[in-house]
Amino acid sequence: MHFEYSEKVQAMRQRLLAFMDAHIYPNEARFAHEVAENRAKGNAWVPTRLIEELKPKARAEGLWNLFLPHSKRAPEGLSNLEYAPLCEIMGRVPFAAEVFNCNAPDTGNMETFERYASEALKDRWLEPLLRGEIRSAFLMTEPDVASSDATNVQCRIERDGDHYVINGRKWWSSGAGDPRCAVYIVMGKTDPEAPRHSQQSMVVVPANTPGIRVIRPLSVFGYDDAPHGHMEIELKNVRVPVDHVLLGEGRGFEIAQGRLGPGRIHHCMRSIGAAERALELMCTRLNSRVAFGKPISAQGVWRERIAESRILIEQARLLTLKAAYMMDTVGNKHAKAEIAMIKVVAPNTALKVIDWAIQAFGAAGVSDDTPLAYAYALQRTLRLADGPDEVHRNAIAKLELARHITAAPQDVEMPVTRGF
Repeated sequence: MHFEYSEKVQAMRQRLLAFMDAHIYPNEARFAHEVAENRAKGNAWVPTRLIEELKPKARAEGLWNLFLPHSKRAPEGLSNLEYAPLCEIMGRVPFAAEVFNCNAPDTGNMETFERYASEALKDRWLEPLLRGEIRSAFLMTEPDVASSDATNVQCRIERDGDHYVINGRKWWSSGAGDPRCAVYIVMGKTDPEAPRHSQQSMVVVPANTPGIRVIRPLSVFGYDDAPHGHMEIELKNVRVPVDHVLLGEGRGFEIAQGRLGPGRIHHCMRSIGAAERALELMCTRLNSRVAFGKPISAQGVWRERIAESRILIEQARLLTLKAAYMMDTVGNKHAKAEIAMIKVVAPNTALKVIDWAIQAFGAAGVSDDTPLAYAYALQRTLRLADGPDEVHRNAIAKLELARHITAAPQDVEMPVTRGF
């Protein structure tokens, strides 16, 4: 395996770094101010002017839709291995990915449309998503069942003539708070009597369909992530045409396995970016702060933590690149162990480095005067989102055990879960 950046990626990386320096870092305070201003006016769920101003600039720089490989509709898309160093840079600032139209859950939904939707559905929904004109949400997790096992979903999708009728309740539907969110991809059961992994289907549901009620936004450690948001949603007798099903009835689990692999590794790429920024902030703080007559960076305990942070980040990055390489060369199914491993490693690495950075800043670290507290909340969420650590560790253990038995093992399924 060779992980050197190609000349193309090196050039794009330099353009992206320059864009971050010119447009993202200087506007972090403005982004927070716009959200706070909207909240003070009584509606936090208003898209920021900043993001909409920066999107055309990013597109003009060729930094657009970089996440989607092998798509005629998005020829600028890169392979997973090529995208990794760029996604990492975007991960240094939480709102940055949207500027480049590389933000979750839209990336996963766009990949789902590209791989599994009819041409008519692609024309209606994928094209405006690729242009950054609308947003989307993925409705899978439910409040009343253990969603770490996606076969537990209870939302019903029942055939009624030329329509499906959907009834259920979903939550942690990221992106559904944004007024630009125009379409949902909903996972539910079409046949509870079918084999366990053939009961589920996915359907495309326009967000303005009658019967949909957004109940409330959910906060993460007190952050509501406006204007993006994570919503609890009720679907009551929601009707969509039968041609809105993806691939066909009973294919939902199969689609979920294909969708969640790239989504997981994108999260991990961004986690490494968050860890890198935390280490950078930590070192700057330690070099500038004096206690007991010398810079804090001169204290042995902090040198240990700095060294350990660098080691952990490098290890996580290499495992991410290996997983990306395998996804590109042998496919998501054969990379399932590496994807599961990095999904455990990357958020935990970021959490440890961010926690040390918070400690270096003292009381300021737990306030919103630095980006660290919010970064910690986001990374802690990723130990649950797209599958809790325990589920991924269980899958890794099964794969490892299977290597050491003489009888032919049963295939180990990639966990299909969004956590929570």
